[in-house]
Amino acid sequence: MDMTNPTKKSKSGKSLFKSLSFKKIVPVVLVLIAIFNSYFIVIEGHVGVVKRFGEAKHQENPGLHFKIPFIETVELIEVRTRKNAEKMASSTKEQMPVTIEVSVNWTVNKEAALDLFKRYGGLTQFEQRILDPRFRSATKDTIPQFEAEQLIQDRATAIQGIERRLTAEMEGFPVIVDNIQIENIVLPTKYINSIEIKQTEKNLAAAEEHKLERQRLEALRAVNTADARAKGILKVAEAEAQSILLKGKAEAQAIEAKAKALKNNPLIVKLTEAQAWDGKLPSTMMGEGAMPIMDLRNKDGQ
Repeated sequence: MDMTNPTKKSKSGKSLFKSLSFKKIVPVVLVLIAIFNSYFIVIEGHVGVVKRFGEAKHQENPGLHFKIPFIETVELIEVRTRKNAEKMASSTKEQMPVTIEVSVNWTVNKEAALDLFKRYGGLTQFEQRILDPRFRSATKDTIPQFEAEQLIQDRATAIQGIERRLTAEMEGFPVIVDNIQIENIVLPTKYINSIEIKQTEKNLAAAEEHKLERQRLEALRAVNTADARAKGILKVAEAEAQSILLKGKAEAQAIEAKAKALKNNPLIVKLTEAQAWDGKLPSTMMGEGAMPIMDLRNKDGQ
């Protein structure tokens, strides 16, 4: 008779079941892991650098891609515009201490992302080793060329100076730098107050000059208006005089023509006299002696 302990049999069965279950589950888990590690997605604004055993091999654009599980890994490199800001101490041309905050936008050349990763290991390393030191150097070399007042009133020129230096320093690197900005300038309070007073005086002087210029222009406009009006009146008078002159000449020519016609044709003289006769006969005629002229008309008007 088998007197084996039933409790031991139960434990042995459970152990065997667990062993068999584990052996079945492990392959399934490994297959699932392999499947999930066989593809990757590159999001917009990035490129994917595919590494094989840690060595960068090629890059992929945004989208779904496949890789060899457990052998290949992927690093995403941002190719959108990034912004780096620096706050640093410097001095102006007159050796005045100044704290300046500057920023720069920069973009990785998409086609050269793989090259950048191979040479520097990533964006953070590139910033720390290449971009930031050169940006600080370009700023510190440019600021001392300007007086404090120039920095406050003409930041654009200082920005152009920094941009020229940084662009020259970054030539040959697979990035584009642009849109440098001077975000803030901090000068000693005492000097800031003196600049504000000086600027106020300049503004007042400019306002007065503008006022005088406006008055000059208004006076000139008034003179031009009066001159134009006088010229207009003169032209009207000249036109009227010319009209009168032409009318007089026309009348004189008409009279002269009429006189010539009367002189050359006696009949016209008689016709003119007949047209001018009022229908009454003269009561007397002048001759060698006075001689009455009889009125042959009927007294009754016949």
